[in-house]
Amino acid sequence: MPADGSSKTKASPKGDVAAGLSKLLADGYAAYLKTHGYHWNVRGPNFSGLHALFMAQYTEQWAALDVIAERLRALGELAPQGYSAFANLSSIRDGDPTQDWKGMVADLIDGHETVAKTAAGLVEAAEAAGDAPTADLATQRQAAHEKHAWMLRALADT
Repeated sequence: MPADGSSKTKASPKGDVAAGLSKLLADGYAAYLKTHGYHWNVRGPNFSGLHALFMAQYTEQWAALDVIAERLRALGELAPQGYSAFANLSSIRDGDPTQDWKGMVADLIDGHETVAKTAAGLVEAAEAAGDAPTADLATQRQAAHEKHAWMLRALADT
């Protein structure tokens, strides 16, 4: 795998799937790190509820990362690893722990929406390649991140 974490076989449908899985892994990892960091740093009158919600979300995300990486390996590809590889693949940037809780929630909503879009693109690539297991995995991740975003939007409306 090149140093940037990209798939070595991008020119084929299988390569598109591997590249999509690598991006989903990187975006998912970035969203996980941001959620966990905000769990540690959230402040304000909603502290207890947000602290618990962020923990539930990052716990779910952590388990999913392993499934995504193992799917890459099942396809014969290497999973990207390391902060620089993930940073090169992900469009989600680090969170800002100095934000108030409303800023953290808005930032997490954006992150989950980004991961959901990445997953939706992977569904298309996997279906085009005839890769039903990857399409199913990506559909599950899209649904999970859409649910995380919905829960946070509902909180932000209060």
